[in-house]
Amino acid sequence: MTVMPEQIIRLVKATNHFVLMTHVHPDGDALGSLLGLAEILESLGKRVFRYLEEPVSDLYCFLPGCELTSTDLGELADFVAAAHGDVASIALDCGDAERLGREQERLLAIRPLVVIDHHRGHRDFGDVYWVDPKRSSTGEMVYELVETLHVVPSTTSAFNLYVAIVTDTGLFRYENTTSRTMRIAAELLELGVRPEEATGLLYDNYSLQRLRLMEQVLATLELHAGEQLAAIRLTTVMLESCGATVGDAEGFIDYPRSLRTVKVAVLFKESDERAGSVSMRAKGECDVAQVAALFGGGGHRNAAGFRYVEMDHAQVRADLLLALQTSLERNAAEE
Repeated sequence: MTVMPEQIIRLVKATNHFVLMTHVHPDGDALGSLLGLAEILESLGKRVFRYLEEPVSDLYCFLPGCELTSTDLGELADFVAAAHGDVASIALDCGDAERLGREQERLLAIRPLVVIDHHRGHRDFGDVYWVDPKRSSTGEMVYELVETLHVVPSTTSAFNLYVAIVTDTGLFRYENTTSRTMRIAAELLELGVRPEEATGLLYDNYSLQRLRLMEQVLATLELHAGEQLAAIRLTTVMLESCGATVGDAEGFIDYPRSLRTVKVAVLFKESDERAGSVSMRAKGECDVAQVAALFGGGGHRNAAGFRYVEMDHAQVRADLLLALQTSLERNAAEE
């Protein structure tokens, strides 16, 4: 595991205003890390602006502190101006500057910029960055930062960090779960987190719109490569017909991945006629991060993805499925 840069600790101690940001369509790790760190910084007497490109999705509106996030660029500009130069920004769980969203140039201008991330395909940006692909989650890294700062997280901070770790480890099922991950989780429980409450809010708190959407998405299931490769698809038409949002589709990819014969699952998400994104989840030896890199994306060995614009959806699907089938065949030949 990589060592946390000393510059991060010095910067946190010396700076009084922080802008926290993460990637677009943030998942549990991104939101939990941002909200957990925000409260911890405030406990140190810092002022914090929690910036998100879009409001927190219904799936994560239970996270304590999510009502304090802001999408208002005017408020962000006022916060930075009022700091009179005594300000820094921290990008969490973001493997690429492009993933900061539409306002990336404005966000990247808030310097110095600290980056804390655990994606193996990370593309370095910022002034000080701590990237450790061996960590289970960014939430785990934030907890390490908190320990180094000698801060005891509140129960709400601990709850957010626990959610961050739980979501990115798939309830501690994925291979990124280490003994250190489990020890950190235990320490968070000792701070008052109730695991049944966290997992209940995560997995037993769905809307009817999400279930209707799931019905349509799972109906698109296709199996390839001797049932080792599963693919599902999400379209804007499905979203509109269910009254759902893209956030409602989070976790859908886990269903085809759960099939006994499947080694790689893919979710194709169409955002308009010639643009979209792809998420991949693997189990076994297929390195989906390597495959994602072929399409300009990245991620982890067993969880990766990419975005595309001005491309035909059918062609992207055909090209990716071929690349994944080739990877699976290569792995089989090496066994």
